[in-house]
Amino acid sequence: MTIIDILVNIHPDLIKQDYLLTQKDETKWVTFKRQPSEHRRLMSRINKNVILALLTLTSSAFLLFQLYYYKHYLSAKNGAGLSKSKGSRIGFDGTQWRTVKKFIMLTSSQNVPVFLIDPLILELINKNFEQVKNASHGSASECKFFCVPRDFTAFALQYHLWKNEESWFRIAENMGFQCLKFESKDPRLDGIDSLSGTDIPLHYICTLASHAVHLVVFHERSGNYLWHGHLRLKGHIDRKFVPFRKLQFGRYPGAFDRPELQQVTIDGLEVLIPKDPMHFLEEIPHSRFIECRYKEARAFFQQYLDDNTVEAMAFRKSAKELMQLAAKTLKKLGVRFWLSSGTCLGWYRQCGIIPYSKDVDLGIFIQDYKSDIISAFQDAGLPLKHKFGKVEDSLELSFQGKDDVKLDIFFFYEETDYMWNGGTQAKTGKKFKYLFPKFTLCWTEFVDMKVRVPCETIEYIEANYGVLEERSSHSWSVYEFVLEPKLCNCLIQPDPA
Repeated sequence: MTIIDILVNIHPDLIKQDYLLTQKDETKWVTFKRQPSEHRRLMSRINKNVILALLTLTSSAFLLFQLYYYKHYLSAKNGAGLSKSKGSRIGFDGTQWRTVKKFIMLTSSQNVPVFLIDPLILELINKNFEQVKNASHGSASECKFFCVPRDFTAFALQYHLWKNEESWFRIAENMGFQCLKFESKDPRLDGIDSLSGTDIPLHYICTLASHAVHLVVFHERSGNYLWHGHLRLKGHIDRKFVPFRKLQFGRYPGAFDRPELQQVTIDGLEVLIPKDPMHFLEEIPHSRFIECRYKEARAFFQQYLDDNTVEAMAFRKSAKELMQLAAKTLKKLGVRFWLSSGTCLGWYRQCGIIPYSKDVDLGIFIQDYKSDIISAFQDAGLPLKHKFGKVEDSLELSFQGKDDVKLDIFFFYEETDYMWNGGTQAKTGKKFKYLFPKFTLCWTEFVDMKVRVPCETIEYIEANYGVLEERSSHSWSVYEFVLEPKLCNCLIQPDPA
């Protein structure tokens, strides 16, 4: 096609206006044989149309390039693509979301039933629980949970359900994760000399890109609860691997109720979460666990033989049943309690019930007192034996269990720099105020139960009984002496007018 043909196609009026168009064979130049002004007007009109056509073509090409770039580059980068619903998926290019997605793919492919325990995300889920429960797979148009800024995402696993730990670890590394494994001795076997050297996994920390997943390994305990161990940084561990100080779990051992789980869809990902997220969140700040001192208990019984008479064994059985009944009753009321006095001493010194104490001792903060506590115990089959003091001053309750085993409940009052509980001498009516340094509560395991004890156990016991000393005598009178509260801890309190 010649230039003449192009010009005629662009502007057909050229033929109608008597323009003389010629073409030289050598150079193919076009000659206009008309007035110069007419020539300029014609070229101006031609140039405008050509420029307009070129601009239209360029704009169309640029628009097509933008669509191609968005579809084939940006969507591949964030792993979401274009949403099937109206609009685009917002935030799914975040490092946190992509790391969690890959971790869930890893665990699902290996049938590892992990569940989400991350406090920050569970709190967000709890605030939007109805929305989360009604979400369907792939329906999310915006990343609201897993894309929030944070250093870790915490998941948990019940170890007895993990069948292929070693292969899982290798596959994780093949998928690009860098993982650290933390192990320790199994505390459940500390009471059995021949098995105390067994190591168990406690924690995994796996990083991908700039985000880390913390997998907390829960182990079953005999009290039908879950336990996780302390994450200890040993000498060979790279302290810069992750910001360990920001971990939500592992600063100390922890104990949790066994949660019922449910599957939900969060940010387009299917995950398991506790069915009652709020209850799990409430457990976290109060989950610290301390073990009974099994090694010291064995040493104690090597020096002082245990009482295995029929009477002692019968008392231990009755005391355990009474404690289980008391724990069940107080749990229904939502009242915290801990092992106190002689029961606490038995746990600390010999990991068991002192057979000659003849009662079970529990402590309760007065702010946790419920007005229906007496009727609740009576309904459970424990009649009230004694009531000393008042709620506002030195309250103490005693209930009669079977086989002449008594349940004593001491209520503790908090002052600025100490705590105290009251005591009343039954014969004289004198009131005593027993002083204790301030303490916090930890979980422990005692007679196959998950119960609380003062975290500052030795200070608590010594405030009650004086400094614990090793004694060489084997007589029962020595044991009885240790169970007598030290009188220097008591202040005589006058009766209120």
